[in-house]
Amino acid sequence: MKKRFVNCLCLLFIGFIFFYTISCNNKTASFTAKEQAIVKDSVQQLINSIEKNISQRGPIAWLNYFEDSPDFFMASDGVLVFPNIDTARNFINNVLVKNMISIKLKWDHIRIDPLTASLSGISANFHEDAFDSTGKKSAYDGYFSGIAIQTSNGWKLHNAHWSVNKHEK
Repeated sequence: MKKRFVNCLCLLFIGFIFFYTISCNNKTASFTAKEQAIVKDSVQQLINSIEKNISQRGPIAWLNYFEDSPDFFMASDGVLVFPNIDTARNFINNVLVKNMISIKLKWDHIRIDPLTASLSGISANFHEDAFDSTGKKSAYDGYFSGIAIQTSNGWKLHNAHWSVNKHEK
């Protein structure tokens, strides 16, 4: 009788695990194709806005697209250049805008991977023509990847990584 009771408990436990696994998987599946399309469209608008505003306003515009959170970080060529939003803000305001007066940014082969209704992976090739304070142009090609997050102020970059191959034209 005791053995039978233990077997029943084991079967109930296995059934619970099975049910729990199925219900967790269904939560993931509940992120419908329509919801994914909405995320893709709104993140595409973020990408378009970044390209347009960086090209119009210069490097200061980047601050509009970084998540205003201590969790934000950015790496470049495998090095953590901004461990948080404060370091990004300080560098852009006090160094970058004084040395780079304008940028022409162009994305190509954009990939948007919705993860949830409020998180999405982003990756793209990019080309950038940067002009320093003397008007000298430097051209950069590379690859960008990051995570976009839906905030109360719209979609922002939660983190970013740039890999750059520099060449001068």
